[in-house]
Amino acid sequence: MKQTIYVFGNPLLEFDNLPIKLLPKLQKIFPEIDFVIQDPNENLQPENGKLCIIDTAFGIDKIRIIEDLEKIQLDKIYSAHDFDLGFNLKLLQKIGELKKVVIFGVPDKIDKKDALDQLVKLIKKL
Repeated sequence: MKQTIYVFGNPLLEFDNLPIKLLPKLQKIFPEIDFVIQDPNENLQPENGKLCIIDTAFGIDKIRIIEDLEKIQLDKIYSAHDFDLGFNLKLLQKIGELKKVVIFGVPDKIDKKDALDQLVKLIKKL
């Protein structure tokens, strides 16, 4: 069974679309991995209790691996429109569906080539 890595981002927002722009090269470099573009608020399906994600992260200077959900800040939730990735992951963890998460946080202000080089090295370690 192929490993799945979910890729999040908004193709219409320049500050949030680098993970999607990197996708064609990642698919070529890692044909054994199934990269899936996903909305973070849709029904995420952990495989054997594990999720692997590539998403934009703000306030960092290089790609970081996040495995501790406590490090993800949640915004205040006033309505169903305020649910985000962090809330979704913490909910999956709380109900026992998510045992392990690996998030590759891609800085919003990083050169595309640097991001690809860093991401390739980190995915190879996975």
